[in-house]
Amino acid sequence: MDFKGSDTIPGPRTEDHLPHTARAAVKIVIVGGFGVGKTTMVGSVSEIRPLTTEETMTQAGVGVDDNYGSESKTATTVAMDFGRISITDQLVLYLFGTPGQERFWFLWNGLFEGALGAVVLIDTRRLEVSFDVIGRLEERGVPFVVAVNSFPDGPRYPIEDLRSALDLAEEIPIIECDARRRASSRDVLMTLMRFLHALATAKTPA
Repeated sequence: MDFKGSDTIPGPRTEDHLPHTARAAVKIVIVGGFGVGKTTMVGSVSEIRPLTTEETMTQAGVGVDDNYGSESKTATTVAMDFGRISITDQLVLYLFGTPGQERFWFLWNGLFEGALGAVVLIDTRRLEVSFDVIGRLEERGVPFVVAVNSFPDGPRYPIEDLRSALDLAEEIPIIECDARRRASSRDVLMTLMRFLHALATAKTPA
């Protein structure tokens, strides 16, 4: 295709360029049910302009999509969210947010490919939507941490009560967060990285 005159394809912004010091990149997926804050987390923590695939919700989803507890939400991710954050000068995380509506879960298989770990974002108002999400990660053997997103009207439970309700192993970290805040979302990712490091160390022969 021949582009002439002003019909040019803009390149990436300077601030979106991968740091020249980067030596390793890790793929992380952020999963959870509909409306738990996955797009918000990717957007708040990404150091580049995030890619989102949100579309306006229509009447076609009535009776198909379960938006209980998120009735005011008007858009939903239909493919993925994408962002990037540098943990150190040499380590970069590529973040992939999965679609929450169950009818789009067939896309998860591709997003999980090559992922080192995952963040399961949960909403205490709708814990039940997390059961299948966690089950899928366990089936695929993807290590994960659980992040409890703080909603103003969401009930608060002791961590151990949440662990019991979600039937999580003792070693799986659970952390409270506010997906709207960059520092809080970054703490979640750092918790995941420490967990992955601990798992790798435990597998290394003495």
